[in-house]
Amino acid sequence: MKNGQFFRPTVSIGLLATVLVALPFVAALGGQAWVRILDFAILYAFLALGLNIVVGLAGLLDLGYIAFYAVGAYTWALLASPHFGLHWPIWAILPLGAGLACFAGVLLGSPTLKLRGDYLAIVTLGFGEIVRIFMNNLNAPINITNGPQGITLIDPVSFGAFKFSGTTQIFGLSLSGPQKYYFLLVALAILVIIVNLRLQNSRIGRAWQAIREDEIAAKAVGINTRNLKLLAFAMGASFGGIAGGIFSAMQGFVSPESFSLIESIMILAMVVLGGMGHIPGVILGAVLLTVLPEVLRYGVGPLQMALFGKMLVDPESLRMLVFGLALVLVMRFKPAGLWPSPERKRELQEAAP
Repeated sequence: MKNGQFFRPTVSIGLLATVLVALPFVAALGGQAWVRILDFAILYAFLALGLNIVVGLAGLLDLGYIAFYAVGAYTWALLASPHFGLHWPIWAILPLGAGLACFAGVLLGSPTLKLRGDYLAIVTLGFGEIVRIFMNNLNAPINITNGPQGITLIDPVSFGAFKFSGTTQIFGLSLSGPQKYYFLLVALAILVIIVNLRLQNSRIGRAWQAIREDEIAAKAVGINTRNLKLLAFAMGASFGGIAGGIFSAMQGFVSPESFSLIESIMILAMVVLGGMGHIPGVILGAVLLTVLPEVLRYGVGPLQMALFGKMLVDPESLRMLVFGLALVLVMRFKPAGLWPSPERKRELQEAAP
């Protein structure tokens, strides 16, 4: 029995590791665009895991989460580009970006501690838009963010002479820039998942869940709801700051248009669709909502040509229509998400008539 209990997890981890290593090479057979889609799927998983702390664990509806993503992205862009002539290394910029995003999370959380539900959503939505507009207009009288033109020629991630842009030969394998970023993102994702698991199973995580279920009862049993809600905003924001820095380095360009409200809504949809409060479900939601729209983008056009011999509906419009319909159907028949936590699933079953 003991051998079996040890063997099964080891085999599962081995198979998962094999899939993760092979995935960028398999995706590259369809072109480097698909490897970049994988990169963005992991990046959005970062963001979804950060928002899951705020929404899934603490039960605080945040529609301005993209603001922390913007803070991290602009921190990297300003400190690793010719814009100010600074080219700081990754070990200095990423912690600073996470710290500034964390500070922004505290700034957002402080005035909203007594707000709940729709009121909290409206305030956080406004915060996200304020940050985007602030970045858009911070080009006068002193040009800091270059306004709507954005910042270009941003340095890629590098460790000494090893850069993550361009193609590199490693042990006889030719790795493109997106493939190198993929392995970096997978390593960071593993660290983020470990931190999330430790948080969720800690006293802090259980206190967040108590606040989510009933804040008044949590306060009555001695939980410091004020500090813990601030901590949820701060921890979630720090993950957004890290993701924003990597995004800036990958793209080599940032502008305020990359941080619109629709991005916040999409990240929230990933958390809700996958299963709030359940880390594997949140990752699943992030991957699905990143990859499936691109599959539809590339597949809708050829499918119409094969069936009708001509394009009847613009692929972009039809893609979003099918995507929206799929979300509605999932929320109708799987209200707890595609992969809810066992506790959440049991609660919904008990509440059902």
